Amino acid sequence: MSRFWSPIVHTLSPYVAGEQPRIAGLVKLNTNESPYGPSPRAVAAIAAANGDALRLYPDPTSLPLRQAIAGTYGLDVGEVFVGNGSDEVLAHVFQGLLNHDGPLLYPDITYSFYPTYCRLYGITARLVPLDEGFQVRLEDYRQPCGAIILPNPNAPTGIARPLAWIEALLDEHPDQVVVIDEAYVDFGAESAIALVRKYPNLLVVHTFSKSRGLAGLRVGFAVGQRPLIDALERVKDSFNSYPLDRLALAGATAAWLDREWFDHHRTLIMASRERLTVALRKRGFEVLPSAANFVFARHPGRSGPDLAAALRARAILVRHFAKDRIGDFLRISIGTDAECDQLLAALDGILG
Repeated sequence: MSRFWSPIVHTLSPYVAGEQPRIAGLVKLNTNESPYGPSPRAVAAIAAANGDALRLYPDPTSLPLRQAIAGTYGLDVGEVFVGNGSDEVLAHVFQGLLNHDGPLLYPDITYSFYPTYCRLYGITARLVPLDEGFQVRLEDYRQPCGAIILPNPNAPTGIARPLAWIEALLDEHPDQVVVIDEAYVDFGAESAIALVRKYPNLLVVHTFSKSRGLAGLRVGFAVGQRPLIDALERVKDSFNSYPLDRLALAGATAAWLDREWFDHHRTLIMASRERLTVALRKRGFEVLPSAANFVFARHPGRSGPDLAAALRARAILVRHFAKDRIGDFLRISIGTDAECDQLLAALDGILG
């Protein structure tokens, strides 16, 4: 029945999300979800909002959540944009800010939704290769372009660049929008939000899915100077004026304000990441330096697909990408220490 499709549909290769299977006793380390539940304050706020008011539309401006985020960073509320997960925020960013005459630059190994957005919106992109150590190099971006988007830390490598590096990139591209996708920044990297007031071309994107344990709620946001946020609001209000429902607004606002829970659990995840990194290296794995809630690792004696399949046979899921240069790597989300121990025991059995 594809004869009824609009022409663009034939050109699309949709993003493939990590699988969400129902397997008894599963150790799920494939989609970078938090191993801990969300803030109890968020759960309570969602329960309190689950009442008669659901018959009414939510606040189309998501004002309480934007006020909470803006207050944390000393920004104006008009410098914060929220959406239904950072993927929706990024979709609006690609459509509203990244489609220019020059090519959009981003790394050749990075978040695989970026090329999907480019196909959807007809954006010309130029992939910039990471170096041999899987680092993003500043000199590689010294070329004509229409805009730049970089995850920091990068995904799936987990490698982060320091804030001074981001500022140097902004200084070298004053006439192009530079988007820093900080989905994993809370696990040990430096946020570029500190530079927003200084650079009118900077937009920073965050998510509630990782460090705040709310992947199931679907909330993300962007921070930038008012003209950039105005562009996103124009796109949003031409697409969906009510992106966040009442439950999401209540839960996300409560989660944002519960700083104690946030700091405690991200610290736990970082400690587990370092523990797992040491243990994998003892088993012969090469593990890239990670500032995210996952590690990217390969074993010199086993192929990535074989290891992923062997782990799956033991009810342990990790993520494998069948792509050039990284085909033998596994992206392993950080679970609880008990889940990481199950992974290590399974690897001991597989590796003999």
